[in-house]
Amino acid sequence: MSRHAYKGWPAWIGLGVIAVVALVVGVSQSGGASTPSERIDAIARTIKCPVCPGESVYESRNSVAVNVKNEIAREVRAGRTDDEIRSTLAARFGDSILLVPRASGVDSLVWVLPVVVLVLGVVGLGLAFRRWRLDTASAGAPSAADEALVERAMRDHGDGCR
Repeated sequence: MSRHAYKGWPAWIGLGVIAVVALVVGVSQSGGASTPSERIDAIARTIKCPVCPGESVYESRNSVAVNVKNEIAREVRAGRTDDEIRSTLAARFGDSILLVPRASGVDSLVWVLPVVVLVLGVVGLGLAFRRWRLDTASAGAPSAADEALVERAMRDHGDGCR
């Protein structure tokens, strides 16, 4: 390959590194809840109200949602982690109560699949544009055979006017 073929790769590599760093930073963020009240609210925002469609426990004023939020508060005061609390609620009400899918097992596909599709799409577009650019560059000037073919067609069919 020529040196010109490698000209755009540093930009693509840089973009890939930035994307990976952004994903790692995003995954490693813990949410930042520092007080017990903030933790309770943060967990309640990720749990669906068992009664009200489309509302979290944090938003709902239904008595069931209030009881779930009180249970979350008891668990936080008992020193349980956020994941333990969510797992307990999921075991009691089913995994559908979780508004944010778990990042493990089959549920991790919710997080991984969009990233994979995006990366494959970008790579596919890059390859398609590269092929298009190479095809366009190689088209260039007509060959002697092309010119002879056009000359013969012009002689045989005249100038095209009727």
